[in-house]
Amino acid sequence: MVWGTFSTNHIISLVATVCIIAALFFILRKRSQKVQTIVLGMLSFSGMGAIIFNLLMWDSPLEYLPLHLCSLNALVLPFAVFTKNKTLNNLLLFWALGALLALVINTAQAHFEIFSWTFVFYYFPHTLELGIPILMFALGLVKKDVRCIISTIVITLVCYTLIHFINVGLNAYCLANNILDTAGSVIQVNYMYSITPANPVLQLFYSIVPMPYWYMLLAVPVIVVYLGGVYFPEIITAIRNKKAQKA
Repeated sequence: MVWGTFSTNHIISLVATVCIIAALFFILRKRSQKVQTIVLGMLSFSGMGAIIFNLLMWDSPLEYLPLHLCSLNALVLPFAVFTKNKTLNNLLLFWALGALLALVINTAQAHFEIFSWTFVFYYFPHTLELGIPILMFALGLVKKDVRCIISTIVITLVCYTLIHFINVGLNAYCLANNILDTAGSVIQVNYMYSITPANPVLQLFYSIVPMPYWYMLLAVPVIVVYLGGVYFPEIITAIRNKKAQKA
C-alpha cells in the first residue's frame, strides 16, 4: 500500500498521529514526572535514529545532513526533555510545526510503502517530534513563557541563516568538484529551503520576493501570528498583570 498525499492511507495516518499523541497523554498523565520524563526522553531519540537511517540508507550523506527544521528538532529534543530547559522546550513548541507540515505536505514521500522501513523512519519520528513538545507542556513538565517568543524567533533565524550559508558552500563545493548523487547529477542541497521553495506556500513567498534566502523572511509575520495564537492566554495574563502592577 502506497502512502499517497491526501489519499485514504494518508488521512488515516494523520488521524493515527493524533491518536498516538493522545494515547501517550492518557497513559502518562497519572504517572510520576520521573516516569513521564524517562518515557518521553527515550521516545525522543527516534529522530536521531531517523537521521542515522537516512545517512546510511540513501548512499548520499551530503543530501541527508541533519539540517532541516525537523532534523534540528530531533537533535535538540532529547536535551529539552531530560533537562526541561525552558528556552529549548518553548523553542520546540514552534519547531514542532515543521514536523506537522512534514506529515501533512508529504508530496516527496507519497510513494513510500506503508510499513516499509522508509515509511517507519519518516512517519513515527515526525509524529513524536510533533507530539513530545506538546506533551511536555500538556503534562506540566514545563511551562509556556511568553518571554521565550523572542528567543524562539532569534534562534530560528540564526539557524536558518547559518544553514543558508552551508547550502551555498556545499553547492559550490559539489559543483567545483563534480560530486554526483546516485542519479548522476551534481549534488545541490536546499536545507530549510533557503535556496528554492518546495511547496505551494513557499512558492507564493518566492513569487513575491524571488530571491534565495530573503524570500523565506516573509514567513516571519506568519511565525509571529502562530506564536501569538500559541501564547495567547499567557499574553493576556501578562497584560493583566502589568495593568494590575500599574494600578
